[in-house]
Amino acid sequence: MPKSFDVRVTTMDAELEFTMPWKTTGQEVFDMVTKTIGIREIWFFGLYYTDSKGFPAWIKLNKKVVEQDFPPRQNPLQLVFKSKFFPEDVEEELITDITMHLVFLQVKQAILDMDIYCPPEASVLLASYAVQAKYGDYDPTVYPPGFLRNESLLPPRVIDQYQMTPEMWEERITSWYSEHGGMLRDEAEMEYLKIAQDLEMYGVNYFPITNKKGTDLWLGVDALGLNVYEVNDKLTPVISFPWSEIRNIAFKDKKFTIKPTDKKSPDFVFHTHKLRTNKMILQLNMGNHDLFMRRRHSDTMEIQQMKAQAKEERTRKQAERNRLAHERAAREEAEREKEELQQRLRHFEEEARKANEMLIQSEERSEMLQQQARQKEDEAASIVRKAQEAEDEIQRVRAMAAKTEEEKRALESKARDAHDLAQQLLRTSDQRQKEAELLKSELTTARRAEMDAKNQLLAVTSGGYGASRPRVAGELERQPVASASSSNTDLHGDLEEAMVDLMGDDVDELSKAIEQERLEYIQKSKKLQHQLTSLKTEITVLKVSDKQTDEDRLHEENYVQKGETKYSTLSKITSGTTRKRVEHFEQL
Repeated sequence: MPKSFDVRVTTMDAELEFTMPWKTTGQEVFDMVTKTIGIREIWFFGLYYTDSKGFPAWIKLNKKVVEQDFPPRQNPLQLVFKSKFFPEDVEEELITDITMHLVFLQVKQAILDMDIYCPPEASVLLASYAVQAKYGDYDPTVYPPGFLRNESLLPPRVIDQYQMTPEMWEERITSWYSEHGGMLRDEAEMEYLKIAQDLEMYGVNYFPITNKKGTDLWLGVDALGLNVYEVNDKLTPVISFPWSEIRNIAFKDKKFTIKPTDKKSPDFVFHTHKLRTNKMILQLNMGNHDLFMRRRHSDTMEIQQMKAQAKEERTRKQAERNRLAHERAAREEAEREKEELQQRLRHFEEEARKANEMLIQSEERSEMLQQQARQKEDEAASIVRKAQEAEDEIQRVRAMAAKTEEEKRALESKARDAHDLAQQLLRTSDQRQKEAELLKSELTTARRAEMDAKNQLLAVTSGGYGASRPRVAGELERQPVASASSSNTDLHGDLEEAMVDLMGDDVDELSKAIEQERLEYIQKSKKLQHQLTSLKTEITVLKVSDKQTDEDRLHEENYVQKGETKYSTLSKITSGTTRKRVEHFEQL
């Protein structure tokens, strides 16, 4: 006999392999897996496998692994670590991030595999949260169009129903994705699960059954109780028995009997097709009923400690997030200030360049005016010399005028001409003198302008400019989640008859509070409903009607046209007495 065996355990995001002693029980393998991946909320999970006949099964924790019904010669043994039970309220019950992440991945995959029906508009919204969880905040410079091309985000049923290209789907997903800015991975996953938990098929395990009349029906087992569905409609239950109304569960061969807490009511009896189906139903009933009761009692010390630690961790993350946001805002503010200073510097440099050009122009004009002034002074001096020469000539002519009368008259004529010329030259000399004075005045003005330009240039170039940037904080470090072991209950192996008493002493006291708890789930976000309605209206024109599935038509008829929800439907079908519901079941 071999001393050990190999087992491969697949989780939603990892694959583990162990070599275990031959006598290892299912509980020991389960504990090894939960400790390895750090799961503390072990009550939601189980080890799933496919038995030798191809049927789904869960590892019996109190039985040796090698003695369970694996396919022959399978090596290593193939197990899947997944959620066996689902929370009623994900926000209240999922404490640690690792548990929430695994549940998120499992629900997301179930929606993509179409095991859970999701309307098209809700599929787009869920896809946007899935993208936020994977990629973080949307940045168009980092995530250009086409970055979701290889992502699986929508159920094939949704894609086939609309005449829309991948680019059109991506545009609508990105439109909502861009609104989730600042949302961390765990927050995006929580928002995803809060929407998914309101889907009709969330967390429901379906089993084919018949009533006493032999009518084929579906039995749905979930966190809220037992639901009965017609064979062609898995969305809308016709009868429901909440866990608070169930006292005892038993089966014998293929007959299953459920005793209500109302002792006046007849037993709820149905038949399955296979004995192994009854064993699976009993396991799920026991686990879901146990969790149902735990939710309505005070938290144990372990759960209180886990919630306190989770709260501290969330507070720490929020503080770190606020710090990073503050540093990011400070960095952006510093960048803005730097840009403003650079713009001011460029402005001052341009002003200095213009002032320097004006200074050069002023110097050139001043030099030109000086040259013109010197020219005018030289012209004035030349005119004065000519005037003096003319006066000298007049005197000489007068001296010669005495010679003869004719010469006198001639000389007088010349004297008059010379006098006129002298007067003209004097006037010209005065004009040139005035022009010289004017040029001197303009030169003084030009020098004053030159001095102003120099002062302005000096003022512009004497200032200092600069900006400092704050240091950017390092990346947020994730802390590992501490692991803890716990026990799990199981149904003993190969019985053909079993009975479990689920009735506790305080169940009756809980039943009044259940309806109120259910009503809390009915409340929806008005903004979310408006978004979903808007998207549905937008894409309706692109719908291909002949591609609609039966589930689409049922959802449209039961939930859209009638305005019902998952919880309002449950409220209606549980409103009568248990006796009436059992009688209704028998008449189906």
